Amino acid sequence: MIMTTRYLGFAALVLTACMLGISVEFECGGDLAGIQTQCESFVKKDGPKIPPSKPCCEALKGADITCYCKYLTPPIEKLLSIEKVLFVAKTCQCQNIPTDKCGSYVIPHPPLLLKV
Repeated sequence: MIMTTRYLGFAALVLTACMLGISVEFECGGDLAGIQTQCESFVKKDGPKIPPSKPCCEALKGADITCYCKYLTPPIEKLLSIEKVLFVAKTCQCQNIPTDKCGSYVIPHPPLLLKV
């Protein structure tokens, strides 16, 4: 009985995660599965900042980056470099890239230049 309850709980967790993924993709656009597989190496915390591949940019086509930023959680932010995420989005010429905040990451702005 306890084992069956554990399996059902795990199945419910997996189903919920799948449904959330589908709703995020529907709401935010792009190809979520493609984004995860094609862009992962370009946005990991480890490694250098390098331009994304063509398949990564294809997966991002139609993605609303500000929308995806709303769904970033602390566990996801531990794995990704938000600075790299924004770099990839800009390089792929995505639309609606945030300028103030993405998840909990506050996007730095260049200092104002004072005219003398």
